[in-house]
Amino acid sequence: MAGRIEDYALIGDMQTAALVCRDGSVDWLCLPRFDSPSVFAGLLGTKENGFWRLGPACADGVNPPAADRRDYDGDSLILRSEWDTLQGTVHVTDFMPPRDGAPQLVRIVEGLSGQVQMRSALRMRFSYGRVAPWVNQVGARTAAVAGPDSVWLDASVASRGEDRTTYSDFTVRAGERIAFTISWQPSHKGEPPLPEPYSALETTGEFWREWVDQCTYSGPYRDAVVRSLITLKALTYPPTGGIVAAPTTSLPEEIGGVRNWDYRYTWLRDAAITLSSMLRTGYREEARAWQDWLLRAVAGDPENLQIMYGIAGERELAEAELDWLDGYEGSTPVRIGNGAADQLQLDVYGETIEALHLADEAGLAPNDHTAALQLKMIAYLQDHWREPDEGIWEIRGPRRHFVHSKVMAWVAVDRTIKLIEAGRAVGPLQQWRELRDAIHRDVCEKGFDQERNTFTQAHSSRELDASLLLIPQVGFLPPEDKRVIGTVEAIQRELSTKDGFILRYRTGGPKASLDGLSGDEGAFLACSFWMADDLAMIGRVDEAQQLFEKLLALRNDLGLLAEEWDPRLKRQVGNFPQAFSHVPLIDTALQLQRARSLAEAA
Repeated sequence: MAGRIEDYALIGDMQTAALVCRDGSVDWLCLPRFDSPSVFAGLLGTKENGFWRLGPACADGVNPPAADRRDYDGDSLILRSEWDTLQGTVHVTDFMPPRDGAPQLVRIVEGLSGQVQMRSALRMRFSYGRVAPWVNQVGARTAAVAGPDSVWLDASVASRGEDRTTYSDFTVRAGERIAFTISWQPSHKGEPPLPEPYSALETTGEFWREWVDQCTYSGPYRDAVVRSLITLKALTYPPTGGIVAAPTTSLPEEIGGVRNWDYRYTWLRDAAITLSSMLRTGYREEARAWQDWLLRAVAGDPENLQIMYGIAGERELAEAELDWLDGYEGSTPVRIGNGAADQLQLDVYGETIEALHLADEAGLAPNDHTAALQLKMIAYLQDHWREPDEGIWEIRGPRRHFVHSKVMAWVAVDRTIKLIEAGRAVGPLQQWRELRDAIHRDVCEKGFDQERNTFTQAHSSRELDASLLLIPQVGFLPPEDKRVIGTVEAIQRELSTKDGFILRYRTGGPKASLDGLSGDEGAFLACSFWMADDLAMIGRVDEAQQLFEKLLALRNDLGLLAEEWDPRLKRQVGNFPQAFSHVPLIDTALQLQRARSLAEAA
């Protein structure tokens, strides 16, 4: 059985990622890319679907002990786990070196005291846990081959095969180091290069130190901000500039429920807000790479923007269910692909153009192609902004006139007007000023409940939606506007859990709700951070800080967040770690710093 979501650590090489449980078991790894079929899928099934456990041998062979301590090696993605046993103490270092060639997962065992009996149990199952590879010895190396894939194990101790699993049983003494590495290679290419685990450890640590040194944030929440930035960097895909929303699929929004989605793709919204946070904290290269990715992804059809693409810009992301996997804690179906790629979500135009606007403000070199793309997007919005859509939350029910979608359409037009006014593009300025005003009137007239003094989820509805918290943050209305304050207070009353966290909207429980799905979900962490932002913006800074620190306390011991928090089970739920949680954490830290500075200046 897989561990709790918060029991996992993230390691990765910025092209794929692995999740390592407290007991030393790697239960999720896709090779060679984030969106490739997995080699270890025990996270979504059983140990039969693939895992790699490395740690002290357990007496019963069934219940391996959890590490007594674990952390990252400073500001890096190098995981360190320590076990205290009756025989001594042992340390395991897990990491994936940034790569030019074959992807590698390196695990180094080091004896700290005494002598400890250790076991490595490696069960590779390709194609999401379905295919057992052919395993054979090639000299001192162990090769596992199935179809187009091969994975090679190199270890400084002997291994043996038993029950379709590769075992290494050995003793480590104080001062000894023993390295294990698996490397992926296309099966038709033969052997990958021999790994150099100890030099790889040094270069990996150096890479992360140099990258973190670029961070410009030095406020009171530096540790949380830097860990979130490292996590976001781990979700980037440097070969193309794409950014995945999370490295996992089908971790449930409700334990045992059906709200299980594949997040291993590049959502324009998630990527745009990720880059916004990186730009605000000193990182420009990622923004430049994403601009190039965006131009390639939408080339040939910029008016019909998809909400998501593959990490290389792929458009076809057909959704399928893997019925041979039992699901995380019985949460089925397990899905790959994502049918929401075909949805109409008008807000993505706003988020995308806002990211381009921030990149321009940050001084990235002007790009004629991005300006042309932006103008084409506005030409499309001019004809389509009045249409209903599926909205930010990707509902699978009927389309509606979501207020957030209209607000973000306004953002798209507003930022493009600013581009033209600055002389960086040419367009029908007066016409688009009138368009901006028309969208603003529409939202204020049709999306506002005068009786309750709050904006609503959709035109002429009474439901609330936490995405309305973004209204002051994008500049649609100033934070001191009574309608903004009324909306913040209404969401606090109607969408807050008992412990003060914020739901996206009210779901229907056993009945299908407006999103077309049955079941419930946890408090959406991004929405809770948005609430903290708004509280700071309307002058309730102490309350904002209290909420922010409550949210920080939800992180696991390594500073990682999933998509949601289940207030009933008191645990993280949803895909993990989630960019859409770590981005607003960074933004709220920055917002609180600004609010405190303004208060002190006053």
